Amino acid sequence: MKQTELPAPAPAAVVRPTTPQQRAARAQRNGGKPTLEFTERVPYDAYVRASTLHRLQEPLSDDPGEMSFLVVSQIMELYFKLTCHELRETQRLLRADRVWDALAPLRRAALHLEGLNAAWKGLRWMTPADFNRFRNLLGEGSGFQSAMYRHLEFLLGLRDPALIRPFRRHTEVYAELTATLAAPSVWDDVLALLARHGHDLPAELLERDVAVEHEPHPAVEAAWVRIYADAGPENHLRLLGEALTEVAEQFGDWRQHHIKAVQRTMGAKVGSGGSAGLAWLQRSMARVVFPELWSARTAM
Repeated sequence: MKQTELPAPAPAAVVRPTTPQQRAARAQRNGGKPTLEFTERVPYDAYVRASTLHRLQEPLSDDPGEMSFLVVSQIMELYFKLTCHELRETQRLLRADRVWDALAPLRRAALHLEGLNAAWKGLRWMTPADFNRFRNLLGEGSGFQSAMYRHLEFLLGLRDPALIRPFRRHTEVYAELTATLAAPSVWDDVLALLARHGHDLPAELLERDVAVEHEPHPAVEAAWVRIYADAGPENHLRLLGEALTEVAEQFGDWRQHHIKAVQRTMGAKVGSGGSAGLAWLQRSMARVVFPELWSARTAM
């Protein structure tokens, strides 16, 4: 097994903003060629921190396939973070009744989830024999333990307080997860918005404990049926429903891809984190994101 130390963090980014006039003058001086000499760090690296990012891969074996597994896992973590960022921006705008503005981060979130889904293709080469060459080195490590994925689930309304228990000894991570669990989900904010826009939703639904997973309610379904009855281009709530549906569909696709990846690489074996593996993932599919948006379509 390789024993390597994590690299020291790169110095703080030094990014010097430039104006269009400065960029045009530099291009003229360089005869249209890119700038190749810099007095400090390369500006791209100072902004993107690429050199830091590329030092974060520390394979535990000499198997060349492990790098694919590690990098794809890290890519997924970044997509989890990016999607959470967009969903929180959506919530901020919905709470301010800025529905039109909320469509942009929701649509970006759906595109990020599409990219997340595409990341699975980087692991389609992996057979059980390929995975077994380094799986034991993961110990009890499992994607089940991703804190950022838990944030994403909580924001989408899939809530199970027991799932933050693995982080109890990581006080900062645990506190952040606890805060996300205690705050309204995107769906909770949508329901509050519908009520403010005149849709009759019961008080017990709007005032419930948001740390508990939402149960589908006929009043919410009826509200979406009414909203979708107006197909006009100015019906911002219908456009919101469609943007939410795209997010839910892309997230559902990710869960399905996860199941297929597990079937491909380990069949029905017990998961490395102690879960039932495939069976546990299949059961989790029964929990639907934004459920009334789907059930309402039967009555439309």
